[in-house]
Amino acid sequence: MLELKDIYWNTPEGEAIVKGISLSVPEGKLTVITGPNGGGKTSLSKLIAGIYRPNGGQMLLDGQDITEWDITKRAQNGIAYAFQQPVRFKGLTVRDLLELSAEETIAADKLCSMLGTVGLCAQDYMDRTMDSSLSGGESKRIEIATVLCRKNAEIMVFDEPEAGIDLWSFSNLINAFERLKTESGRTLIIISHQERIMAIADYIAVVADGKLKSFGSREEILPQLLAGDRSSMCPVKTVEKEGC
Repeated sequence: MLELKDIYWNTPEGEAIVKGISLSVPEGKLTVITGPNGGGKTSLSKLIAGIYRPNGGQMLLDGQDITEWDITKRAQNGIAYAFQQPVRFKGLTVRDLLELSAEETIAADKLCSMLGTVGLCAQDYMDRTMDSSLSGGESKRIEIATVLCRKNAEIMVFDEPEAGIDLWSFSNLINAFERLKTESGRTLIIISHQERIMAIADYIAVVADGKLKSFGSREEILPQLLAGDRSSMCPVKTVEKEGC
């Protein structure tokens, strides 16, 4: 289980972004972290991944203090992260990247299945280079596929996976998250404004102004979000509309 205890984080300029968040992430469940833009959601996900280190508080993984672990050590111990803006790798093909993530040679049929999950045809993409020739949406989908194929990933963190993805691919992605949730036993953490993603969550955490405003089951939290004033939320109704 991943536990955050009174986590604080400031920007290098000293601006307080995460202001004392405590959260126990349910093991083997899908937890969506939502809330208004600028509220601290992405910063919190980067703290979990080890990209940022907190200015205060403690983070535990199965009871072990991982507060000072960097992203590499966390990845080696089962925490996988998909960036909101994917990193490009000049010189590596899509196949190379997936095989590096899976730590094994991947057969053509399995490669096809992995890329099909995120709405890409393996024949068209497996030999493409991970460079600027790929669109932002294509890079995003490939990065999500690398996380999905990680064998040792017990905790998967996805930062706004819907960004830059078309409706058809988004439907495939929802199906992939549902299968992971029910079949893999892995812990999923998704940063999202999307109602369709929140609708398949087991738990929802609402983060605003750097603080955890509410946390509970989907059945408890989602109706409150839908019934309340959502003007501070990102009003995404379909995946064609990006941003706020």
